[in-house]
Amino acid sequence: MSDNSTTAAVHSTQVTRNGGLAVFALLAVVTVVDQLGKWWAWRHAPLARINYGGNFLVGETISHWYADPTTGALLDLMDFGVLTAAAVVLIRRRPSAVVLVPAGLMVGGWISNLFDRLGLHYLTAPGSVRGAVDFIALGPIRYNLADVFIVCATLLFILAVIASTLFTNRPRAASPAPPKRHHRRRTWLSGVATATCLVLVVGFGALNYGGVTTPNPSPGTTSTR
Repeated sequence: MSDNSTTAAVHSTQVTRNGGLAVFALLAVVTVVDQLGKWWAWRHAPLARINYGGNFLVGETISHWYADPTTGALLDLMDFGVLTAAAVVLIRRRPSAVVLVPAGLMVGGWISNLFDRLGLHYLTAPGSVRGAVDFIALGPIRYNLADVFIVCATLLFILAVIASTLFTNRPRAASPAPPKRHHRRRTWLSGVATATCLVLVVGFGALNYGGVTTPNPSPGTTSTR
């Protein structure tokens, strides 16, 4: 390999690493802020409740699927795969900061809501049914901070992509050097271990399905089934 090729590969790897750190930082910030808000709301907000189903975007039928312990767990696994793929695309595509920031905030909002269903509700809302804490009222519908990140960041992401497409003519970056075989093996083993742990966690949540949907449930409203 020539010096120029080596330099390009090293530079591309460095850019990928920096982009990955930026994505993880955005996801972590959104998750921490949202989870702290939900923890506070479950203990202090009078309008707090658990959204254990879907929302108006997916329709009534799919919302019922999410509310069911078994089909909901399966959908949670599917959502985890979709969001993981989105995060990987952000890291590998290395978009400009104008696109990366809203995209990271948008994906981070979805991930934080999914984390509630994967087990964080045990900490933010002990004893509750699997779901996300909603406490920001807007008409008859309630939202949380993750939803605010999702809505605002999605709009900014769409505008950023349009602006980037119309006004940016950036040359294609050099492709990173192909990973070595031992790195591929380590990545594959890590993926299998993560998937196994995730299945165990989701399965545990499906078997230990709480029934509380509000912080101070009244008699007759503590069960979702």
